Amino acid sequence: MSKSAAPPPAAAQTPATVQLPPSKELYTTIARLDSAMFAAFNRHDTEQLQTFFAEDLEFYHDKGGLADFRKTMKGFRSLFEQNKTTGLNRQLVPGSLEVYPIPGYGAVDAHLHRFCHVENGKDDCGTFKNMMVWRLKDGQWKVTRVVSYDHGH
Repeated sequence: MSKSAAPPPAAAQTPATVQLPPSKELYTTIARLDSAMFAAFNRHDTEQLQTFFAEDLEFYHDKGGLADFRKTMKGFRSLFEQNKTTGLNRQLVPGSLEVYPIPGYGAVDAHLHRFCHVENGKDDCGTFKNMMVWRLKDGQWKVTRVVSYDHGH
């Protein structure tokens, strides 16, 4: 039986130049980015919001399917247009953020978040599960993958 000396495919694709911060610092970095991203969301500021996402974004949603960067930004603009006066906002559920390093790439974060808006004079809120993959490239963190799920049936 012959054994191959080739590295596993993941190792072949892993750039050695990405240096991840230690776990506590990584958590703080991702928490800060999450907060800044959703401050832009809560202001309905699509221009600022799009700076957090990579151009090769894949956004998976259990109701809306798969969207690329362009379709995701179009979706945000439409959502903000429909909610000009509803107070639509997102809040991270306290204590739910988990951050894990992805060696040679960046990090993954998993969390619960709550979206609220006013509908028919009442608060309409829902709590959903979300996971984002962050890539550290050229000193900048960008989201490359989002999986948004548990939106009910």
